[in-house]
Amino acid sequence: MPINANVKLGRDVRIFQPDLVNIYGTEIGDETRIGPFVEIQSETRIGRRCKISSHSFICQGVTIEDEVFIGHGVMFTNDVLPRATTESGELQGAGDWKLVETLVQRGASIGSNATILPGITIGAHAIIGAGSVVTQDVPAGAIYAGVPARFLREV
Repeated sequence: MPINANVKLGRDVRIFQPDLVNIYGTEIGDETRIGPFVEIQSETRIGRRCKISSHSFICQGVTIEDEVFIGHGVMFTNDVLPRATTESGELQGAGDWKLVETLVQRGASIGSNATILPGITIGAHAIIGAGSVVTQDVPAGAIYAGVPARFLREV
């Protein structure tokens, strides 16, 4: 089932292609719209009146506040030192890594194909340019773009 029974959907949430998403263990606020080929993992929270565009990945530990725009193919990350195996060569399990949380504040916009590294806060009404790699906190009302993303100007 692409939308797990443990998902809490707010009023008038629209998931345009429910058979083409993978959503579990999350809470999605009222009037949010979600495109196809989106994955939203457990221990996330999506606010009210957000737009999550197709092919985006919102991993465990990400909080998205109200009225946030997520462009196509946006990728969040939640592990600073990802590895497939432990030092002894065993496959990593849930206890072998540390979840690092990320916050996207109210009214922010993240352009298509941006990558957000773990532990970042994107401030209210900030804009992240398409294709950017966000490696540091972005202040409220700022426009950041590039690889790595750098300050361009105020909104």
